[in-house]
Amino acid sequence: MAVPKRRVSHSRSAKRRTHYKVALKRPIKDSDGTWKMPHTVNPTTGEYKS
Repeated sequence: MAVPKRRVSHSRSAKRRTHYKVALKRPIKDSDGTWKMPHTVNPTTGEYKS
């Protein structure tokens, strides 16, 4: 079984992880035509839907 001979440095492991990114939430168009962030209350109607 392959086992690393030496410890992997912080910079080397960080270079490998640079491509792991969190996707940002995009605003969605609500039923009344206003834009809002998902999973939040619509400021104009007060509805909470999607």
